[in-house]
Amino acid sequence: METSLGIKRKISTKEMILCSLFAALIAIGAFIKVPLPYVPFTMQLMFTTLAGILLGSRLGAMSTGIYIAIGLIGIPVFTKGGGIGYIFQPTFGYLVGFMAGSYLTGKIVERFENPGFFHVLGASLAGLFTVYLIGVPYLYMISNFMIDSPLGVKAALTYGMMMFIPGDITTCIICGFLGKKLVPIIRRQRRSWN
Repeated sequence: METSLGIKRKISTKEMILCSLFAALIAIGAFIKVPLPYVPFTMQLMFTTLAGILLGSRLGAMSTGIYIAIGLIGIPVFTKGGGIGYIFQPTFGYLVGFMAGSYLTGKIVERFENPGFFHVLGASLAGLFTVYLIGVPYLYMISNFMIDSPLGVKAALTYGMMMFIPGDITTCIICGFLGKKLVPIIRRQRRSWN
């Protein structure tokens, strides 16, 4: 958040704890999965979306970024392990998309003083679209040009997006209900910290 003078406020200890908690939830979500060809269905979207909704754009993206950084330094928190070489995995684009989606979801929710279900649902769907917008092209590019595992555009769209739409929209609906109930509580608590 910024003060009225435009100076960025330092992150508090409680906010660091929340970011760490969501980074841990995202890691756990990576292992709650349904194996599918190319891209497994995981619970990561749920936790990255909730991070944006509940923590806001800055802290939501930060919690997802912490999760990605932990995985890239070698701790096996991604669905297929960890390490810097993971950037060459076809699914790495979805991780980047989660961070961007968390930021966008949080940014939209922040615009509303008391966001309702449809505000949060719309923000969640915008974040989901961002995940697909980054993840699907990355899946296609890495598969075809880095790991020599040819994948056509139709297959990339099918295995990288179409198979997930029903489950991901259901996740966004759940996030809409949770966000409507939890955002006022979280905001009240965070105001008391200052």
